Amino acid sequence: MTPHNRAEAGAFAPVVLAPGDPQRAKFVSEQYLADARLVTDVRGMPGYTGSYKGRPVSVMATGMGEGSIGIYSYELYAFYGVQAIIRIGTSGGLRKELHVGDLVGAMSASTDGGYARQYGLDGSFSPCADYQMLSMAM
Repeated sequence: MTPHNRAEAGAFAPVVLAPGDPQRAKFVSEQYLADARLVTDVRGMPGYTGSYKGRPVSVMATGMGEGSIGIYSYELYAFYGVQAIIRIGTSGGLRKELHVGDLVGAMSASTDGGYARQYGLDGSFSPCADYQMLSMAM
């Protein structure tokens, strides 16, 4: 257990879907995961583990902002053996063609926040998705 997560060791799947909104995490677990069970709910941030098409998958709310997701993602990677965290949820857009509810597969995202600087990362650290994997997902 960690200060922000009371799940037991092995409670999370190797892949975690990460919406900011706790209600979205609950919705995803109920609508898309088979045999989903609540594995943590510290500070109102629920985490669920179940399966999707026979594969273990978890979903964990992260709250708002880079500080919040930074804490949860660090603990998931460092203490729970998570291999991949996939951010899901809503975001803003600057194109008139985009509407609420549209699906966007982004290769990269940037921020002007300072969270990454505490780890010695200069500028806006923006990892980029593999194009072939992203295009297969879309």
